[in-house]
Amino acid sequence: MTYWPSGFVVAPMREWPGTMTARRRRSQFESTHFATPARLSRELRELGAKNPTLLIALRPEDFRLDGLPRASRVAAHPGIVLSFGSEHGPLSYPCDTFDRWEDNLRAIAPALEALRKVDRYGVTAHGEQHRGFLALDATAAPAGFADADAAYRWLVKLIGADDLAIHGTPAPAMVLRKAQRISHPDVGGDAATFQRVSLAEATLRERGLL
Repeated sequence: MTYWPSGFVVAPMREWPGTMTARRRRSQFESTHFATPARLSRELRELGAKNPTLLIALRPEDFRLDGLPRASRVAAHPGIVLSFGSEHGPLSYPCDTFDRWEDNLRAIAPALEALRKVDRYGVTAHGEQHRGFLALDATAAPAGFADADAAYRWLVKLIGADDLAIHGTPAPAMVLRKAQRISHPDVGGDAATFQRVSLAEATLRERGLL
């Protein structure tokens, strides 16, 4: 069983951003799956992370309507990408070092801690240690939203003008539910739209609108 860090959006990966590791190894982490969410959540909180998104190499149909992966589905490869907004700009951390995606997710937590300690000890003044993680291949994840208003307007456009005529100005929660229903792969939606709905949800939740 996998335990998800609070506030994560989990979505299918379109493509791996770069060249994959040729020879992966088995993880030797002492951390358990129970400890991973707490440690990741702490590091993301320390970084002031906004809208954390985890991409896994699952098919869109491997996700439930609530956006989380279905139980026992097997990823095409173990690589994962963790992305989030920060004061340094949008950051993305791909990892496929180990032979299970759960272990690659666990590996990111101590990596984030190590990068944070560089600032703590005064080695850098402007987050230079994060610069190598600023860019993510555009094919790996959909574009995010500048603010909650942009996310809401995109969702409204997705569900169609007829809904607006019937409901007036719909509440964000109602718009989101409709968008989730029509974009999910189980009902004919596509992966890119499904991911973007998840990102819109994360933006609205961060602003306290859900």
